[in-house]
Amino acid sequence: MDRTAQLDLMLLAGSRALLRAHAHELPQRDDLCGAFCAALALRAAGVERWRQEPVDQDAVARAAGTVVSRVPDLASLPNGESGRRDYRITPPLIDDAAVSGTNCAGVVAALGELSGKSLVAIPYAGPWTAPALDGLFDLLAALDHATALIANVATRHLWGGAPRADQLLDYLLEGADDGPPPDWNVGHFVCVVARTRGPGGSVYAIADTYPSLGRGGVHVQPRERLARALQRPGMAPGGMIAVVADADAPAVRSGAQSLGLLEGIWDNGSVTAETLP
Repeated sequence: MDRTAQLDLMLLAGSRALLRAHAHELPQRDDLCGAFCAALALRAAGVERWRQEPVDQDAVARAAGTVVSRVPDLASLPNGESGRRDYRITPPLIDDAAVSGTNCAGVVAALGELSGKSLVAIPYAGPWTAPALDGLFDLLAALDHATALIANVATRHLWGGAPRADQLLDYLLEGADDGPPPDWNVGHFVCVVARTRGPGGSVYAIADTYPSLGRGGVHVQPRERLARALQRPGMAPGGMIAVVADADAPAVRSGAQSLGLLEGIWDNGSVTAETLP
């Protein structure tokens, strides 16, 4: 093996601010993963307050029409997590935990509203391949303004959050996909903040919503695993939301179209407050 192989790290503009907000906001409140991630995207762009209120996961949840299961669904939590229900803003409640949470349309609408339209949230429903994922990340990484990438994934296709050093190096240097089994099995929102490329493959750094996942809620995923998690076979659809400055939106849309990505809202199965009786 060539012991001089180099690894290439690339951060999205705004990722350091996003990670600082991430450390402060952890963990997500129950059913607020989409709102949690959107709040981080807003904070990464410097949006701290809206109408004299802090921009946090509760503010996004209200703007997005998030609904919360009336009874905590402990079975849907990662190992070691007990849930969190200290809501700053009381959310609408629903009996069916299977349809609680935030849908894609709500996340997109909340990002536009709470940023005062200074940010544009562009949803991409796929088709998802590793090259398409790389291409979208490259488009955002080329931007100077703060940007964020929110992924709506099926966690069962990801590595567990704590690969051994040898497993990570075997993938980066040789492409060996021999990481730990997934930590849990749900549909979930996360933020993608960085990419490290090696001669054997690329891993994406994920800012997750629970501190038990990875190290302080940050872990890495092989590009093929993340692309598969975006496809969400056997589950309601997922996708990625590119959150960019208004001035950057045309270039991102043009580049994503060249990649073959389809812009559009997907239905991840969550209902909204407006649809409740």
